[in-house]
Amino acid sequence: MDQRDLIVVGGGPAGVMAGLLFARAGCRVTVLEKHADFFRDFRGDTVHPSTMEIVDQLGWLEDFLERPHHRLVRAELTIAGREWLVGDLSKLHTPAPFIAMMPQWEFLDFLRDKAETFPGFSLCMAAPVAAFLDDGERIGGVRLEDGSEIRARLTIAADGRSSLVRKQRMLPVEVLGAPMDVLWFRVAKTGGGNALRGRIEQGRLLAMIDRGDYWQCAFIIPKGRAEVLKADGIEALRRAIAQAAPELDLGELTSTDDLKLLSVELDRLTCWHRPGLLAIGDAAHAMSPIGGIGINLAIQDAVAAANLLARSLAEHRDVDGLLGEVQRRRMLPTRLVQAGQKRVQDEVIGRLLQPGPPLSDAPWLIKLLNRAPLLRRIPGRLIGLGVRRERVESPDAYAA
Repeated sequence: MDQRDLIVVGGGPAGVMAGLLFARAGCRVTVLEKHADFFRDFRGDTVHPSTMEIVDQLGWLEDFLERPHHRLVRAELTIAGREWLVGDLSKLHTPAPFIAMMPQWEFLDFLRDKAETFPGFSLCMAAPVAAFLDDGERIGGVRLEDGSEIRARLTIAADGRSSLVRKQRMLPVEVLGAPMDVLWFRVAKTGGGNALRGRIEQGRLLAMIDRGDYWQCAFIIPKGRAEVLKADGIEALRRAIAQAAPELDLGELTSTDDLKLLSVELDRLTCWHRPGLLAIGDAAHAMSPIGGIGINLAIQDAVAAANLLARSLAEHRDVDGLLGEVQRRRMLPTRLVQAGQKRVQDEVIGRLLQPGPPLSDAPWLIKLLNRAPLLRRIPGRLIGLGVRRERVESPDAYAA
């Protein structure tokens, strides 16, 4: 049986990027995606400047920006009936100082097309994995649901928050918790944009992402309340949404089926690896949607994994002793981002979701950001570039 250097379980952004970088280094890589295509609505579509830096380092930013996308350069909040400008990405010193709102299937198609230029790369669609091949000492590959087996010297789990490593309890998880869930929907766009907008009132929270010709909206609700709210019917939900954002045209929102539930989770593996196996992205750390940074943190994981492992794997050296280096490299930004998300969830969103008197004014920090353009660059940098962003340092075995 032909043994691969690397199997990647999961064909999302982290999985395909990892497969691409390891194949670029000369490894024989197979990426396994359980679905037959990439077409999913309301998956993470926010490609941040930190990710576009990676694409630029690979020499592909111009090609990437030819794909359909919409650019966001600022963040605005409406509190107590007044608009406040709280974030600005346009002054970042980076090749693409904006968030590119690109359908995830476009991003994945782009990565796949680039990856397929490397002879060691293969992507198998409609290939759900049933189990890891575990001989009691190390993971040696995977068994697919059709019974076939694929063996590899290293397996990367990049299959999201419902990862097989979580379902089979192969690695320990620390749960941080979340007080909220999100109902996603889209409506026709009215008004101008290039911004992420938030509508904040006591008991009602709504985020609106400008997608060019429509708004992608996130109606934030208390944890576990989705079925109760849907049981009240679409008219009751429309009224609640209209109270948060009366300017929205909700005519296309005709059924509760138009709202897609995201069950928010915030957790992380305390150990990301065991011999022959490494978890990255949401498989290693499920992120809150706050800031839309999950995809970008996962991409950074993939880059770090390739930087630390790809050369040794391509040279057929044992990498088990290096797997912990990936976790050590990426645990700090994971902890810092999740700590920030948890604080916002618990101290801001959780409190605002509770009944109470109407808000009469914005907090002092919001007022300060609105008043000081230089300070608005700070949240823009944190969201756009994150903490400890990676550079592509893995080898290119096919460089001219």
